[in-house]
Amino acid sequence: MRSLTILGATGSIGASTLDLVRRNRDAFRVVALTGHSNVAVLAALAREFAAEIAVIGDEALLPDLRAALAGSGIASAGGAGALIEAARRPADLTVAAIVGCAGLAPTMAAIEQGRTVALANKEALVSAGGVMTRAVAQHGTTLLPVDSEHNAIFQCLAGNDVAHVRWITLTASGGPFRDWPIERLAHATPAEAVRHPNWSMGAKISVDSATMMNKGLEFIEAWHLFPVGVERLRIIVHPQSIIHSMVEYRDGTTLAQLGPSDMRVPIASALAWPARMATPCEPLDLATIGTLTFRAPDEERFPATRLAREATLAGGAAAAVMNAANEVAVAAFLSGQIGFTQIVQCCEDVLACGLPSPPQSLEEVIAVDHEARVRAREGLELVI
Repeated sequence: MRSLTILGATGSIGASTLDLVRRNRDAFRVVALTGHSNVAVLAALAREFAAEIAVIGDEALLPDLRAALAGSGIASAGGAGALIEAARRPADLTVAAIVGCAGLAPTMAAIEQGRTVALANKEALVSAGGVMTRAVAQHGTTLLPVDSEHNAIFQCLAGNDVAHVRWITLTASGGPFRDWPIERLAHATPAEAVRHPNWSMGAKISVDSATMMNKGLEFIEAWHLFPVGVERLRIIVHPQSIIHSMVEYRDGTTLAQLGPSDMRVPIASALAWPARMATPCEPLDLATIGTLTFRAPDEERFPATRLAREATLAGGAAAAVMNAANEVAVAAFLSGQIGFTQIVQCCEDVLACGLPSPPQSLEEVIAVDHEARVRAREGLELVI
């Protein structure tokens, strides 16, 4: 039985993780579960899985959490410091799935324990990649990627030397607007942008998929996770989302990981690693699927991937600045304050304002993030 902590248990990754744990009760003992503000769900999960402690990120809701857990014997805590303490509790595996910069400090705390961290927090590598990867090396932590694309690459690289890699190819669905003409994109609505053709995701990540910024962020993550260099990383549009990524070796062999569009597949890979575990996902029926198609990304219609590649090459604070500006712009789009094509333009404008010194600590990463958000709001003329 492995001990397990889930940072972000009430989100979609947390829900999928606990669905697998529910189906494999004898394999896991739950140490800590955290959530941001959904007290009812967090308390119910903590009771169901007999967690040692439940932590609510919004400290003002701690009295509600305590009331919901009364009589259970489960400890409770609240606030940013409590999230960090939960991450420090001894656990064989910690799933880091807190969204945004709020997840940086808890993820770092888990990494510093020197055990295994299943990483589902994009900001950890996009905004704080240098800081995080140094900590992983320093503490001897095993980092398992949970994103479907990076988990696919991880599986395709298993047992092979990255020095033998010719290409790592990230596949992209292309999002809901992959077949739209460029002149129509300016008029895309939030409702259209969140209607992803293949995946069931939250609003923010669905918009990132629509702009293809999500693939740009994944490009940056891949650069940190798999040290082959920017020139050996590429993106290809694969509308069926059956192949999740590919690795081509110098002998001409290409290994691809295929699977259904269900996050429980890569999560199961991380939970059971280095073994395998069953999932409830339907097996692939390739005869029914019939055809897998591919196309080059169109960076005139979707410049986010170009921008992300340029930010990777620029290094330092560039990726953190781009990510922060994107979060501000996506929120503004979802609230009807700006148009769809202004999202990536905002990121480009903020990057053009100049970059601060490369951050050397989480505190400096958070400061860079804050300043970029201020610039993005000013550039979009939003109320700060």
